[in-house]
Amino acid sequence: MNFPKNLKYSDDHEWVRVEGDEAVIGITDFAQSELGDVVYLELPSVGDEVSKGDAFGTIEAVKTVSDMLAPVSGEIIAVNEDLNDSPEDVNKEPYESWLVKIKMSDPSETEDLMDAEAYEEFIG
Repeated sequence: MNFPKNLKYSDDHEWVRVEGDEAVIGITDFAQSELGDVVYLELPSVGDEVSKGDAFGTIEAVKTVSDMLAPVSGEIIAVNEDLNDSPEDVNKEPYESWLVKIKMSDPSETEDLMDAEAYEEFIG
């Protein structure tokens, strides 16, 4: 399983790539493997406000439907519309298939996230 060192990880299995005051968010390789084949994503709209820990969308897979929880607070500034037509990309390339970009209202929230080593330990 792959855990890029340049990313941060939440205990809800989202990854975060920090780019200044923006957070690019997706689901981890571990999450996609646990879910199975992703068949549908319900993503938020640009302009929506999210708070850390709140659901920002759902991911539907063959095995289950799960909420995706925001690892940081802020405004949704971009949504990966390509995933509407090919949600299976989340399985094929979990670290390329970002879900949303958030302009963070409090960038210090990223300090609560795990690095790759801590995340790998977390999932055991």
